[in-house]
Amino acid sequence: MKFRLHFVLCLCAALAGGCGERPWNNPYPAADDAQNILYSSFEQRPKHLDPAQSYVENEYALIAQIYEPPLQYHYLKRPYTLIPLTAAHMPKAVYLDRDNRPLPGNAAPERIAYSVYDITIRPGIRYQPHPAFAQDASGAYLYHALSAAQLGDIRTLADFPQQGARELVAADYVYQIKRLAHPGLHSPIFGLMSEYIVGLKQYGELLSRAAKEPGNRPYLDLDRYPLEGVTALDRYTYRIKLHGKYPQLLYWLAMPFFAPVPHEADRFYSQPGLIEKNITLDWYPAGTGPYMLTENNPSQRMVLERNPSFHGETYPEEGEPGDRERGLLDDAGKPLPFIDKVVYSLEKESIPYWNKFLQGYYDASGISSDSFDQAVRVTTQGDATVSEAMQEKGIRLLTSIGADISYIGFNMLDPVVGGLSERARKLRQAISIAVDYEEFISIFLNGRGIPAQGIIPPGIFGYVEGEAGVNPHVYDWVNGRPQRKAIETARRLLAEAGYPDGRDARTGKPLLLHFDTALRGPDDKAYLDWLRKQFQKLDLQLDIRNTDFNRFQEKMLKGSAQIWQWGWNADYPDPENFMFLLYGPNAKAVKNGENAANYDNPEFNKLFERMKNMDNGPERQAIIHQMMDIARRDAPLLWGLHRKKFGLYHAWYKNAKPNEMANNELKYVRIDAELRSRKRAEWNQPVLTPLFIIGALLLAGLLPAVLRYLRKERSPAP
Repeated sequence: MKFRLHFVLCLCAALAGGCGERPWNNPYPAADDAQNILYSSFEQRPKHLDPAQSYVENEYALIAQIYEPPLQYHYLKRPYTLIPLTAAHMPKAVYLDRDNRPLPGNAAPERIAYSVYDITIRPGIRYQPHPAFAQDASGAYLYHALSAAQLGDIRTLADFPQQGARELVAADYVYQIKRLAHPGLHSPIFGLMSEYIVGLKQYGELLSRAAKEPGNRPYLDLDRYPLEGVTALDRYTYRIKLHGKYPQLLYWLAMPFFAPVPHEADRFYSQPGLIEKNITLDWYPAGTGPYMLTENNPSQRMVLERNPSFHGETYPEEGEPGDRERGLLDDAGKPLPFIDKVVYSLEKESIPYWNKFLQGYYDASGISSDSFDQAVRVTTQGDATVSEAMQEKGIRLLTSIGADISYIGFNMLDPVVGGLSERARKLRQAISIAVDYEEFISIFLNGRGIPAQGIIPPGIFGYVEGEAGVNPHVYDWVNGRPQRKAIETARRLLAEAGYPDGRDARTGKPLLLHFDTALRGPDDKAYLDWLRKQFQKLDLQLDIRNTDFNRFQEKMLKGSAQIWQWGWNADYPDPENFMFLLYGPNAKAVKNGENAANYDNPEFNKLFERMKNMDNGPERQAIIHQMMDIARRDAPLLWGLHRKKFGLYHAWYKNAKPNEMANNELKYVRIDAELRSRKRAEWNQPVLTPLFIIGALLLAGLLPAVLRYLRKERSPAP
C-alpha cells in the first residue's frame, strides 16, 4: 500500500516536471543549453591523429581543425583555389638547371633539374597551451624527463598542472617534413615525397640507421640530422627543394602532412612512461589551429574547444556567384572561429543518429538509404529537394559532386579481357555499354551520383561539360544530354570481337568472365545479382569470385583478378591525381602503384609525362583531351560514377557550403544556439496523455484501499 502510494506521488511529480521548457530526452548537460556548441558524431575511433601518419577522412575531420599547414583552400570559391593560411603569401617556384643556375619561369620541363619553394610564415602565430612547452624559472622544461613518481597520477594530458606555449617558427615545418622519413612512423606519403624532395630518400635511410643506435632510443632528435632538400633560412622562412618540376607540391602544402610539429612535443611524447599510458602525439595533437582536442574518449565522445592562443582569421569577403544571395557572405570580415566547442558523440547505428538529428540534437546529417525516402523528394526532372516534413522543420538540403570516381576495371594483363588488340577493345566497349550505371545509381544510390564520362570528375581542371565531354564509345548526344547507346550496338561490337551471342566464334563455347570481389555480406547480394544481369544482356556469363579482402588485395597485386571494382578519392584537385590511375609505369601488378587496371598504352604514357607537371591552361587541356580520347577508345575501365553527396542542415546551422577539398571548415560555421534551443523544446514536447491515463487508473485502483484504510483508522478500538 505504501509502495503504491509512493509510486503515484512520484508519477505526479514527474508529470509536473514535464511542464518545464527543457526536453526530457535532451542527451546533453543542462549547463550546455543555449551555448555556442556544435554537435556531431563519429562511428569509429580514429586510428591516427599524428599528421605524419593520418590519411583518413574521419581523422582529418579532427586534426584539420588543430593543425595548420602553410596553405589552405578558399572556403567559398570554385574551382578550388589555394590561399595562404599561416604563410604570408603564396610561394612561387624558382627553377634551376643541373648546375643550380636559375631558369626562366616558362622553361621547358626537361630543362628543369630542381624547383625551389621558399615559404615565409606570418610572425606572431602561437601554439595551443600544452605541457610540452611548460618551463621553470630557469627555462628548463618541466615535463621532458618525467620520473615514475611524477607519472603516478597522470592519466590524461589534462592531469599536468602547468602548460606553456610558444611562437610558431619555420623550423617547426622543417621538423615535420623530416618526420615523414621517421622509420617508426611509416608515413603513407614518404615513398611519393622521397621521389621529389631532394635527399628525403637518403634521409630515411640515415634515420633508419640512427634509430638503432642506443643513444637515440626512444627519442630520435631530428634536429641533429640535416635534410638537404628542406632547410630553415631564418626564423620565419623555410625552403623546399624538389627534383624537377612538381607544381602539385602546393596542393600538398594544404594537407596536414605539411603542418608544423614542434620538437618539444616530439620529445615530450617520446617518454616511455607516457607511451604506456597512451599519451602520445597520435592521441593528443598539439597545433596552432582554431581548436584543440580537450577530450579523447572514443568509447563515448571527443571534444574540440576553442584554442585560446589562436592567432585569428576572418571570414571570406568574396565567393562565387550566388553565394551572397544564399547568405554565405553575411559574416564577411568577421573574426573566426564562430563556435566555442564541438562535441562528437559515438553513434554506431544510423537510426538512432537520424532520430536525434530530427529531434535537433545533431546539427547536420548525411542521408542513409533507410532515411532517404523520409528526407528527400526527387522531381520528374531528376532534381532532389527535401520532403515536406523536412521543410516544416526548416531543414535544407545541400548537394555536391564528389572529387572521386567509383568504377569497374578490366585487368589489362588478362588474356581474354586485357590487351590493346581490336578484339579485346571491342569486348570491353560492348560491356561498357551494357552495364547501365544510370540504372545502378537509381536503384542502389537513390540517384546520388552521375555517370562518369572519363576518369576526371567535375570541379577538376580537365573535366569538360556538355557534348564535348561525353564518352562517344558509350553514349550518344540526344536532345542536349548524353544517352547510353542501345544494347544492339553492344551486341554488334561483341560479335565483331569474336563472341556472337556471347559465344567464342572459334570454339563455340560460352564466354565465361570472372568478377573478383571482397563483397560477401547479405547486403551485397542484390548488387552482385544486378551485375550478373548486366552481362546477361549480352548473353555473357559472369562468375562472382568472392574472397576475403586480404586475398582480394593479393590477387590485385599479382594481376590475377580479371574484372573487379575499385575507386579513388582525390588527394588534391589536379588532373594528374586522376590520370595517373591509367599511367603504365604506375601499374599495380608491376610497381604496386594505383593503376589497378595495369593499363599500359605507350601513347597515353607519353602524353601523361608531358601533362602531369604542366600549369593549367589551353595547352594542358588539349593534351588531356587527347589522353581521354585514347582511354575511352581502349576502355580499360567501365568509367562508373562520381558520387553525389547529400547533406541536411538545420536552420540554425549557418555558412554551410560543401567543400570536397578543404577539411578545416569548422571555423567558418556559425550556430544560432537560441533558435536551436527553441526548436528542441518545440519538437520534443513530452506526450503526457498516456501518463495521465495511467496515473488516473492507479488512483482509481488505490481509492477503495485508501477509503478502507481511513475507515479503519477512524473506527473505535475494540
